[in-house]
Amino acid sequence: MPNGTPVRLAVVGAGPIGRRHLDAIAAAPACQAVAVVDPAPDGARAAADRGLPHYRDLEPMLDAVAPDGVIVATPNALHVPLARVCIDRGIATLVEKPVADSLAAARSLADAADAARVPVLVGHHRRHNPILQKAHEVVRSGALGSLVAVSAVWLARKPDAYFDTAWRRAAGGGPVLINLIHDIDSLRFIVGEIAAVQSMTSNARRGFAVEDTAALLLRFRDGALATVMLSDSAASPWAWELTAGERTSYDFPHTGQDCYLFAGSAASLAVPSLRLWRPDGAPHWQSPLGEESLAVPAADPIDAQIAHFAAVIRGRAEPLITARDAARTLEATLAVTQSAATGREVPLSADRPGA
Repeated sequence: MPNGTPVRLAVVGAGPIGRRHLDAIAAAPACQAVAVVDPAPDGARAAADRGLPHYRDLEPMLDAVAPDGVIVATPNALHVPLARVCIDRGIATLVEKPVADSLAAARSLADAADAARVPVLVGHHRRHNPILQKAHEVVRSGALGSLVAVSAVWLARKPDAYFDTAWRRAAGGGPVLINLIHDIDSLRFIVGEIAAVQSMTSNARRGFAVEDTAALLLRFRDGALATVMLSDSAASPWAWELTAGERTSYDFPHTGQDCYLFAGSAASLAVPSLRLWRPDGAPHWQSPLGEESLAVPAADPIDAQIAHFAAVIRGRAEPLITARDAARTLEATLAVTQSAATGREVPLSADRPGA
């Protein structure tokens, strides 16, 4: 691809996140939107609003437009089939999270991408946030000493109208797969691999078939433990979208609170404020604690993700999160429901080829 030539991107799925991707492409000098694929009327409207050609199906668009990359922002069950079509044609693909609707499908997609040597980037967009990248740097550098414990909270109240869509009241449509999966990926990115999951879930507040609340324990491979609280029926200031001030496909107030705490043997870190606390003397409970606020540049993670995808397509970067990496996040997330159903700890697979 000649230098200076925009990367030509097609978006499949014109729901809220698909339209957010279209906005990000429009804001990226190195990218150009070339088509929208969606059989619904909203897809035709999204294309017309942006002066783009509209297609009901993926393959006719690929034949007619030949994009450099494709963004798959469809319902979860379509992620793998559509991405496989792109991989078979050698087209780089950005697949929204979760990468698949089952672990087997996620792993099959990873195998296909590896075999074809076609890059697949998964849309866990928080990894592109400078706040999360700084937290990753601090924890992995050993600045906290040995990581001991982690606390993560996602508590928010979704409006009743949100559940007018039937699939959001059914299994797989609750906050575990919709919201918690982001936090699981963030914790994996910052801390490292998760060895085991134990959890409880409840649907007592809304009474739907799917959970509205979950409490879980994570054991990381390095020995650190995490507690995570999740609910989409709690009026609270403690959820990533409310604390980090990200621009997403929805508008959220910014509460200025923290939703992650990382406690180490030498220091501790609050996120997203990036307040670093460490003893002024020997690290024990009677030592005064000094506080430092770490600075990072402001950046929109979805815009940054589009720029990264363009670099991946040009061969200048490897995907920040591959299909195989995202499959591990999915495995840990699915283990929450499995553990809640069985009442048992669920061990996760070790890193190995094909896992």
